[in-house]
Amino acid sequence: MNTKLTLTIEQALIEKAKEYAKGKGRSLSDIVENYFKAIVKEDETVKSESTPIADSLRGSFKAPKDFDYKKELTKALTEKYL
Repeated sequence: MNTKLTLTIEQALIEKAKEYAKGKGRSLSDIVENYFKAIVKEDETVKSESTPIADSLRGSFKAPKDFDYKKELTKALTEKYL
């Protein structure tokens, strides 16, 4: 359901934004709505402290129960740099 929203924005900025939207073949409302969706999604991503790529990979690797990440990382870096 769409709801009307009133914003107070500098007139010059509104005019530039309308020109931008027209140049992209979109409505200013559509651009603002998509921006809001992006910042809300970004905020949710920050809260979960993961990226979409990390989320898509989650569960694709099953480590053994006794897997020590720090030990394995130290071993790999030692082999690489020493």
